[in-house]
Amino acid sequence: MPGLPPGIRSRLIDGVNGLRMHILEAGFETDDRPCVLLLHGFPELAYSWRKVMPTLAAAGYHVIAPDQRGYGRTTGWDARYEGELGSFRLLNLVKDALALVSAVGYRSVRAVVGHDFGSPVAAWCALVRPDVFRSVALMSAPFAGPPALPFATGRRAASRGDGMESVTAPDSGAAGPVATTGAAADVQRALDGLATLARPRKHYQWYYSTPAADADMRDCPQGIHAFLRAYYHVKSADWQQNAPHPLAAWSAAELATMPTYYIMDRDLDMAQTVAPHMPSTAQVAACGWLPDEELAVYAGEFARTGFQGGLQWYRCGTGGLNTDDLLLYSGRTIDVPSCFIAGASDWGVYQKPGEFERMRAGACTRMLGCHLVEGAGHWVQQEQPERVGTLLKDFLERASGAR
Repeated sequence: MPGLPPGIRSRLIDGVNGLRMHILEAGFETDDRPCVLLLHGFPELAYSWRKVMPTLAAAGYHVIAPDQRGYGRTTGWDARYEGELGSFRLLNLVKDALALVSAVGYRSVRAVVGHDFGSPVAAWCALVRPDVFRSVALMSAPFAGPPALPFATGRRAASRGDGMESVTAPDSGAAGPVATTGAAADVQRALDGLATLARPRKHYQWYYSTPAADADMRDCPQGIHAFLRAYYHVKSADWQQNAPHPLAAWSAAELATMPTYYIMDRDLDMAQTVAPHMPSTAQVAACGWLPDEELAVYAGEFARTGFQGGLQWYRCGTGGLNTDDLLLYSGRTIDVPSCFIAGASDWGVYQKPGEFERMRAGACTRMLGCHLVEGAGHWVQQEQPERVGTLLKDFLERASGAR
């Protein structure tokens, strides 16, 4: 792979929760090193961690980065839109991570680190199996906690004179049902409202859940390489228009203040959305964090596999397939040491109104740091690898002392 630093090797591991999983690893020379697991997002690969893996290996860790289910050289997943969807549920992705840790010979890992859609997988790893995933670093996507079960809906009134009891309506001040039902209703109203704006819009996650999304990107007129170049560029700090800020509410008007790569024009697909932001030849030549020969690794893999494997993750979320599993953990928090890292120019921090704040207020009870890295957008570990490597190394040291 072009751009892969010395000391990183590639190999395949069979029998990982039904997968033949491709990993990159560094610091594998001895068996006594603590393990760090790195989980990528969309549309990325294990390759996305290439620039921080040597830093962590030099600090004494065995660093493992897999191509997750649906991506790259990992096989054993269904690539069809109409194929089996349940294996892409969040808790099965956690099982993938757990099975990989076991397959490489570890009972626990020092930290699980997740970026973008890898962040919720890492968060659920730490919440569900804190005995295995001893600390967690979340990157670009905050974790606001599990979904809440309706609360006090069965509260009984005082016994009536006839000895019978009546059931009251839910207390309007009860945090549980109001927060859960209200939030879901707000989201649906916002989604419906986007289509009725003067400039009609749609949410990218619901677009990614449509049957057309994979072909729109895989078979786009400009080709996958040019599509990915524009997509990575517009979500990076190189695109000067990125100026993220907290959103006041889940409302169509608030969501529509985000760039079109999140809140798309209703009648455009993603390839059409990012095409006007294709960087110039000079800008591409100056892009030291993602030169063309390294972008070609992503383009080659997605040309071969398509994007549907990663898009299945979105479908599990927008279609509610994750919810029943996750409700089992209602009220739980992440209690292992945690940190959050994102680019200062990354809209991903705020794309879900209130989640960044809820993460810091209590969803992660032992947060040791929250870092917004200057000079980075969404691809923070690629745009600013030295800074991210240092932050992760410092976090691992502090987390080890905090246990």
